[in-house]
Amino acid sequence: MRPAAWNSAEVEDEVNAFTSNIANPYTLAAPPFENPLENLNKIQANAEKTGIKINFDHGTTTLGFKYQGGVILAVDSRATGGQYIGSQTMKKIVEINQFLLGTLAGGAADCVYWDRVLAKECRLHELRNKERISVAAASKIMANIAHEYKGMGLSMGMMLAGYDKRGPGLYYVDSEGSRTPGNVFSVGSGSIYAFGVLDSGYRWDLKDSEAQELGRRAIYHATFRDAYSGGIVRVYHMTPNGWIKISETDCMELHYKYKEEKEAK
Repeated sequence: MRPAAWNSAEVEDEVNAFTSNIANPYTLAAPPFENPLENLNKIQANAEKTGIKINFDHGTTTLGFKYQGGVILAVDSRATGGQYIGSQTMKKIVEINQFLLGTLAGGAADCVYWDRVLAKECRLHELRNKERISVAAASKIMANIAHEYKGMGLSMGMMLAGYDKRGPGLYYVDSEGSRTPGNVFSVGSGSIYAFGVLDSGYRWDLKDSEAQELGRRAIYHATFRDAYSGGIVRVYHMTPNGWIKISETDCMELHYKYKEEKEAK
C-alpha cells in the first residue's frame, strides 16, 4: 500500500520540532522515543548485543591551572573519532569574551554549541547589570544547562577560566552537571600524561614565562604518549587585563626542540 503524502501541517510540525533551538537555544530535540533519559541508557548499555553503538569515540588533552600571575590554559588541536583523525587544527579554546575562556573536551559539536550559548548569556548579563559576569556565575549557567540534559547523550568536559573582581577563576564543568572549582585541571584521554608533568613542575609562585612553558611542555608530553592527542599546542594566559594568546606551536617542532635541549645537557 502506497503511504499517504505528508500534508503541509505535518511538514511544518516536523521542521519546528527539529529546529526549535533556533528560536530558543535551550530547546534541543530529544531522542525520538518514549522516556529518552531511561531508554537511551539501555541502548548504550546493550550496544555490544544490538550492534547499535552510539557512544562517542573521542580523545584530546586540555589543561588549566591558576598561579600568582593569573590562569594558564593549554590545549592540543587533534579532533578524532576513534582511530580516525578528523582534524589537526581544531581550536579547543573558545574566546567567550575578553575575560572568559572555555576549553573543549568530549563532543566538539556539543562544546562549541553550548559555549556559543554561554557567550550570549554572558553578554546579556553584562547589558542587564552593567558589569561583567563572574567566572562562578558563568560556570553555574553551563552546569545548569548540562544538568538539564543529563543522560540524554551530551558529551562535554570543559574548563572555564577567567578573571573577575575575586581574582583568577578556574572551573571544571561536564555533561553530568558537575561543577568543580580548583587550581589545577587536565581533561581528556591524554590528561594522565599532562598531570605527570604538571605535578612535577607546578607551584603557586611560578613566573609568567615558567607557567607558560609548563603548560606547553605538559601538552607536548601528552601528544607524544597519547595517540588521540596531537597537532598544534596552543597556550593562553588569562591576566587581570584579559586573555593573551601566548603561542601556537606544532608539537613536532616542540619534539625536536626538547630533544636538542636534552642532548645539550
